[in-house]
Amino acid sequence: MSTTSKLSLSRNKGNGVVARIIFLDLGAGRVLSANPDGSDLQTLVSEGRKLPDGLAVDVAAGHLYWTNMGNPKANDGTIFRSDLDGRNMTTIIAPGGTFTPKQLQIDKPNGKLYWCDREGMRVMRANLDGSDIETLVNTSQGDPRPGADPAKWCVGVAVDADAGKLYWSQKGGDNAGEGSILRANLDIPKGQTPSNRTDIELLYDKLPEPIDLDLDLETRLLYWTDRGDPPRGNTVNRAPLEAPRGGRPAPEIVFSNLMEGIGLALDPKHGRSDRCNYEPNTHLGDCE
Repeated sequence: MSTTSKLSLSRNKGNGVVARIIFLDLGAGRVLSANPDGSDLQTLVSEGRKLPDGLAVDVAAGHLYWTNMGNPKANDGTIFRSDLDGRNMTTIIAPGGTFTPKQLQIDKPNGKLYWCDREGMRVMRANLDGSDIETLVNTSQGDPRPGADPAKWCVGVAVDADAGKLYWSQKGGDNAGEGSILRANLDIPKGQTPSNRTDIELLYDKLPEPIDLDLDLETRLLYWTDRGDPPRGNTVNRAPLEAPRGGRPAPEIVFSNLMEGIGLALDPKHGRSDRCNYEPNTHLGDCE
């Protein structure tokens, strides 16, 4: 079974320095931690075959959050929380609350978790304790779950809480050139539903296979990984959050020649982009 890794950065509260890199081992069902140079590798949580995929860190509150995809053909996805050392693990989104949760983001000021539900064909959120689960975007167009059309699969998510905007990727089939990145308001317009909301904006389409997203709000740039084939795939890309109507520039490739780009975490304070690769037939992905 191939493995993949997602990562997040744990910073010291006082100076913002990255103290640890925290990442996931999908194949072995583990949450791992290491120094930024890769030394002192530690297993924080070992769950077995639950397929952990999305990861977020709340250093101030001392919490890790991660998603487990479960069986993509069953409605048994989960979201867990633990202390930073992996102790006191608790289920905050139980099986049945989401289908196949993928990337996860924290909106700390508003006390919300956001995630994409791949086979569920949804973008979702809940309170930090898992209460008040909401569907914000439903891309199914009436298809039953689990969704069979990868063009409707929501995977990566990013939140600009100050601007009130939500970003997500729909990956499309493997190397099918049908991936897209979209944006909408954090809240559904009054009188509309997750299925018919009219504020959704298509930023980019015909991408090889976009996966995870992150935002640099200081420079107003959107970053994402693409695990499709070269030349536009196996890359980390970026593009401006704002652009004139009809004048959005082509994405800029920041890194190329990845094995298959998956996880992404920005360290804007130090001008770094950390990413994890999908490496077939290996025990762990490669995080840089």
